[in-house]
Amino acid sequence: MTLNRSFLFAPGNVARRVEKALALEADAVILDLEDSVAPGDKAATRKPVAEALRRPRRGRGYVRVNAPSSPFCYADLVETIHQGVDGVVLPKVESAADLHAIDWLIAALERSRGIAEGSIDLMPLIETAAGVQRVDRVLQARSLRPYPGPWRVRRVCFGAADYANDLGLTVGPEEEPLAEARARIVLASRAAGMESPIDSPWFDLKDSDAFRRALERSRRAGFQGRLCIHPDQIAPVNAAYLPSDEEAARAERIVSAFSQAEAKGLAAIEVDGQMVDYPIVRRAQAVLDAVHRAREREKKAG
Repeated sequence: MTLNRSFLFAPGNVARRVEKALALEADAVILDLEDSVAPGDKAATRKPVAEALRRPRRGRGYVRVNAPSSPFCYADLVETIHQGVDGVVLPKVESAADLHAIDWLIAALERSRGIAEGSIDLMPLIETAAGVQRVDRVLQARSLRPYPGPWRVRRVCFGAADYANDLGLTVGPEEEPLAEARARIVLASRAAGMESPIDSPWFDLKDSDAFRRALERSRRAGFQGRLCIHPDQIAPVNAAYLPSDEEAARAERIVSAFSQAEAKGLAAIEVDGQMVDYPIVRRAQAVLDAVHRAREREKKAG
């Protein structure tokens, strides 16, 4: 399983920022064709984005195309999808039909271009009032899929800025007005059998204390990672969405003690004053797996 802590945006039409982003420690880089590119530059930006994603990089490479309802989305996909693209970020998703249409097109491009079908990830951005209200139905797209083949939507992202703008919310550093939307997205993701979602970008680059609190809230609320808009956010995000040393040590104690107890026929024990059974053990093992993946990536990075 791959690490999905940090997804760094880079405007597709700014070559120096694209080059820098691809060399950083983000788990994935998203080259943007949407909000950071003016309408008049979108067509000319597709080729440089496609070329950039053919070059070597440290993490995975995604492209954020324009919304399915826009006049740009089709050409964005047709002109950027190739073997070097790991995934597509799809903004303004509001229905299962949006996902079906884009999934079908990506599958057709995979087949025609010799790419293993289903290998290109599709990450919907839930960032409008309609998207949040219908998130349960959006994530039922897999079961309602009208054609065969592997399903490529493994997780969704939350876009707080567009969502707040759509509702006219005033959002302070503690982000209270966004709590309900976040909870709905986390719950819908798990109910649909998907991975935990990816949280919204943090836009106040100067308030590091508030950002740290936001990261802690986000992880505890069930998100597995964060969209990033600045390279300085990568390190705190990567650290925040991994278990602490204390959490890892406790998980190790739980897994070890339960393994010994299970060998004796026991399926419920006490560890550090807490009753432990299979759900707790599975959670502890997931903590250890996350730490292992992070250490393996650090070794590969040298």
